Amino acid sequence: MGSTSSGQQADARDRDDEGRARNARPRDGLGRPLPYGADGVERQPEGVVRTPERSVAEAQELLDAGKPFHAHEVFEDAWKSGPEEERALWRGLAQLAVGLTHAARGNVTGGARLLRRGAGAVEEWASDTGTQRPYGMDLAGLAGWARELAEDVERSGGAVDAGLRAPHLRQ
Repeated sequence: MGSTSSGQQADARDRDDEGRARNARPRDGLGRPLPYGADGVERQPEGVVRTPERSVAEAQELLDAGKPFHAHEVFEDAWKSGPEEERALWRGLAQLAVGLTHAARGNVTGGARLLRRGAGAVEEWASDTGTQRPYGMDLAGLAGWARELAEDVERSGGAVDAGLRAPHLRQ
């Protein structure tokens, strides 16, 4: 049996209480794995069902705190637990948060690509449904923020401060 770079056996995976594979390594504020035993930030619980309004409020708190990776987890929960007709909206919002995460990590190409993909997704959802401000969110403003940030990231070629560049979901 092979081993990993950490010396653990390849099949010795972290598991949750139900036996599902779940990486237990601590993570930093941008979701990057840290060595086992390091102090990380508290992880966002997965699979939480929230009201859409609570999802927006919680994601905004995380974005404002410079934790877009964690905000993406909130949007992902909404996408997976919400009604079928809203899944594309929440998936697009998750892409925006992941785009900001990559931009903050210094991944210029991935950050810009995901920001643009998320912008297109929320615009398409708004166009398809005729809903421009679901749950008080300004989808046109978010799409504009994402495209502007994508251009800034490509122009500068460096990492951005996630907290300072966080979007305002409700304008």
